Amino acid sequence: MKNLLNLFILPVFVFCSFLQLNDLSLGRASKNENPVKEKNQIGYLFFKVEKSKSGVEKITLESQKITDGKLKMNPVFDRNSAEIGDFVISLTDGNGKEFAKQLVEDPLNQNMESFDKEGISRHKVSTETAEFSVRYSHSAEIQVVKVEKITNAGNQLLFNQKL
Repeated sequence: MKNLLNLFILPVFVFCSFLQLNDLSLGRASKNENPVKEKNQIGYLFFKVEKSKSGVEKITLESQKITDGKLKMNPVFDRNSAEIGDFVISLTDGNGKEFAKQLVEDPLNQNMESFDKEGISRHKVSTETAEFSVRYSHSAEIQVVKVEKITNAGNQLLFNQKL
């Protein structure tokens, strides 16, 4: 009976000690392999644009907010869908490496819908001042925001500021 007990208990102790050693080595490897990840955050930039009497737009950054969360989809910049008068917002680091680029339809000439007897119709409404905002996946590396206007001659820089 004593021999039979040793025959079963001894392998159980050996097996359990191997499991504990295996868990310890796996725990150390996983800590070293997984670097600390940044929190998922969403950044918001709120702008105001004013058209002067000479026709030049002046853009000011009204406010900036950062909240916890994750964007479901990052906006895709499509140059082909851009029209003259639209704004291109670029978010870069200090060296000029681009992190995000978004297209904003011309905020000073917005399309409005109205209901008539014939149905829905669209009208272009021009204003002297307007507000627009941009939403992006926040990163600590993003340091500069740049706003350009698409013109016939190319892109015209309207706003460039460090965040």
